[in-house]
Amino acid sequence: MVSRKTIPEALASSELDVSEEATVLCSFTWLPFIWMTVRKRTPQLVSGSTHNYHSGLYKLPLGISLFSGATKMGCFSRCRSRTISSRTVVSAFTFALASLLLALYCISRIEKHARPPYSPSQNIEFRTIADKPLKRIVFITNGDDPFWDACRKGLQEGDRQLKIAEQGLTAVMEVNDGTPQGQINKLRQMVSQPDIAAVAISVINASNASIAGEMSKLKAKGIPVITVDSDIDRSKYRSSRSYYIGTDNLVAGRVLGKAGAKILEQRGKKSGAYVQFAGFTDVDNARARMDGVKEALGAGFIEKDRMSDEMDLSRARDNVRNAISNHRKDLVALVGIWAYNAPAIAQIVDQNKLRDSIAVVTFDAQAEALADMSKGRIDAMVVQNPFSMGFLTVKLLSAMVRKDDSVAKELFPNSDQPDGDIHTTGLRLVVPDQGSPITADQFDPKVVEFMKLTDFRAWLAKFGLKSS
Repeated sequence: MVSRKTIPEALASSELDVSEEATVLCSFTWLPFIWMTVRKRTPQLVSGSTHNYHSGLYKLPLGISLFSGATKMGCFSRCRSRTISSRTVVSAFTFALASLLLALYCISRIEKHARPPYSPSQNIEFRTIADKPLKRIVFITNGDDPFWDACRKGLQEGDRQLKIAEQGLTAVMEVNDGTPQGQINKLRQMVSQPDIAAVAISVINASNASIAGEMSKLKAKGIPVITVDSDIDRSKYRSSRSYYIGTDNLVAGRVLGKAGAKILEQRGKKSGAYVQFAGFTDVDNARARMDGVKEALGAGFIEKDRMSDEMDLSRARDNVRNAISNHRKDLVALVGIWAYNAPAIAQIVDQNKLRDSIAVVTFDAQAEALADMSKGRIDAMVVQNPFSMGFLTVKLLSAMVRKDDSVAKELFPNSDQPDGDIHTTGLRLVVPDQGSPITADQFDPKVVEFMKLTDFRAWLAKFGLKSS
């Protein structure tokens, strides 16, 4: 039978008798260790606004550690006259020491992850020059898509080449959530933010009065505002922005429609049905492109539907499946209007083994779409120039901020004429390296640059791009 001893006697002996109280306390002490192990494996967030979040997480195990350590020390103070085993004493002291060490570790982690609280947006990098914050030229996208990667590169290149930091400026991109309300909220915030120098926006809904209204408020404050890639409804809200930079979307649609007609002609098709796909069918750029495609394909081919997916990639694929199911009998072509529609169409058509009967023509050149073209899944793509859009955005807006009208005169030499406030950034028509019926001489070189896939990829590599 194990004898019971006072604390001094237990310390001097090696007899073993572990109490239930010590076991519970020892188990409780391991909770903060488990918490910190899990927390350590969680990826760290980068936004400055997470400063308090990190501190709060570390305070929890810190509090548990201090509490458990204090509980054990209190236990010993209460148990001076009790008889306990040497194992209990050694275990309790060991875990109390471990709790103290863990508390010190938590404190060091809190200090390490403390960050400045300034974070006006999760999409921007806070920059300074000579200890002074730079004012921002902000580009608001319509949503999150690889199309904007090339535009972001253009913004960065414009920032670097034009040395706008010396002007106290920096160019940043704000990625919208794919909704009109997201753009309204961003514009509304910028009206009250003192570091906004100028704004460019790819308008997600051309007819949205609230978006136009917030743009007008920025202009009223003397902040230059332009549209890029997708314009506002010019018949209603033209005055809400100064200029538009981007694709002539009606012309771009005509180019894609003409390319589609050539492919269908090679296949012996003089009539049939087609469906067009876009994130939103009521957005200015999508509507104009679809109208252009319809015009170029001609009356012999019937547009069965214009299907919107609201920038939901799963829905984009489902739309293709539904179009095939609903119109399979006379379907001869599918048309992708936004960048991510291209791989969605190509892959669903391939899965249904309909490549020989359905022509696939698309806009923009996602890396995934380029891979699909190399596998023979896409017949032609009209590619915009988002890199140039980004670069010219910086060039124009930085000049407008310093009230230098030379760049505006260069880009808009006929600004006093109808549509003189529009600058188009050019188009490329990309086709597979082999077997395409489309040739350069079929298109006006002043309107579109013709390129084989290999040549286009070489152009992308020149600028360090994977998509456009």
